[in-house]
Amino acid sequence: MDFEAPLTSLVWITSIISIIVTYIVSYYMIPTLGDGTIWWKLASIISCGTLAGALIPELVKVFTSTKSSHVKEVVKSAQEGGASLGILSGFVAGNFSAYWLGLCMVGLMGMGYYFSRGIPDLQHDPAGLMLAPAVFAFGLVAFGFLGMGPVTIAVDSYGPVTDNAQSVYELSLIENVPGIEAELKKDYNIVEVKFERAKHLLEANDGAGNTFKATAKPVLIGTAVVGATTMIFSIIMALTGGLTHDVANLSLLHAPFLLGLITGGATIYWFTGASMQAVTTGAYRAVEFIKANIKLEGVEKASVSDSKKVVEICTKYAQKGMFNIFLAVFFATLAFAFIEPFFFIGYLISIAIFGLYQAIFMANAGGAWDNAKKVVEVDLKQKGTPLHDATVIGDTVGDPFKDTSSVAMNPIIKFTTLFGLLAVELAVTLSSNNPLLTRILAVAFFLVSVYFVRRSFYGMRIDTRAN
Repeated sequence: MDFEAPLTSLVWITSIISIIVTYIVSYYMIPTLGDGTIWWKLASIISCGTLAGALIPELVKVFTSTKSSHVKEVVKSAQEGGASLGILSGFVAGNFSAYWLGLCMVGLMGMGYYFSRGIPDLQHDPAGLMLAPAVFAFGLVAFGFLGMGPVTIAVDSYGPVTDNAQSVYELSLIENVPGIEAELKKDYNIVEVKFERAKHLLEANDGAGNTFKATAKPVLIGTAVVGATTMIFSIIMALTGGLTHDVANLSLLHAPFLLGLITGGATIYWFTGASMQAVTTGAYRAVEFIKANIKLEGVEKASVSDSKKVVEICTKYAQKGMFNIFLAVFFATLAFAFIEPFFFIGYLISIAIFGLYQAIFMANAGGAWDNAKKVVEVDLKQKGTPLHDATVIGDTVGDPFKDTSSVAMNPIIKFTTLFGLLAVELAVTLSSNNPLLTRILAVAFFLVSVYFVRRSFYGMRIDTRAN
């Protein structure tokens, strides 16, 4: 049974209908705008984003689906080389996916830019409609991207449902309940109880759920990055008085701008490490408690109190890690905005670009490892073998990749850009009145940020003395 087919159809049908409706609405709302061709040009630009919402999931499936060559490569690697080679193959899948998805986004944004060239530009035509139509086009691409948000969330939600359905089945231990087959036949008129088939279908469905969880992440991070271009441009417009002065500072020849580009990459890699450190420490403490208090052998269920304690441990370290990360990002945004406005512009651009590729790489590598385990369980039926153990190890690496660090890039980019708009305006206003105070505050904010960056590791690391 192909569980992916209906979800794929849902995404494409939604995309096609959205594109058709976009052209119809544009025609009836702005038929005479400009020279009479603007309506279809704007509709085409929006459709580029809508199309991205359908094309990107298809590309993601090339690297994460249970049928994909990359996932099968992970399984083959693990067969001979164990977990280490399986993990390396997952890295390959993630890196290749970043290349192809990046080109897809560039191509669709490039199409938006092509259509925007037909919109009169105020910089070159007094009768023009706007400044920098290309940037406006990128904003419309993001709008089209977001238009696919509901269906993206729908297929993304399918993953946790299938995952939990399989987990509920396994944790229920229904196969071990005395007289359960007779009870099911009596109460639900089931002619033949097939536990093995039920287990197989649930696991296969979980594989489809894993694939579509993976497809949603690049779409959402893509909306953040494409949308960030418009927000960054609004900051540029404020700093340059509508592109009338200081435009030369938006250049690699302006040292602060270049330094900002470098700094953004550093922040993304720290954030990746900090978020995974929180997972590592939380998982260590949870496993430590489980080994000491819960019997893993046999079919005996864990007590409710012990289960609650495990959830409490995981929640505690998630919140602790989030606290350090948020404050580090918050004060870093203030510090870099106060250092120099164009340094901050470079920083925002770098955050968006590095964050995009890091998120895509981690999401799809994690998805490949996750579904490699499903292939072993469902297609090869080798659960409990050394091969299965190797793919389980890959999956445990993939979970913080795809479910922690990659998805969290989305709010990091959005928060930094939105809050940065306020921070840089505050910094410019303060600098015009008291430049020295601005520099002092920049240093102070930076030191506070570094304190929480340091704390995100040293305050979260595994300390065996706590035992």
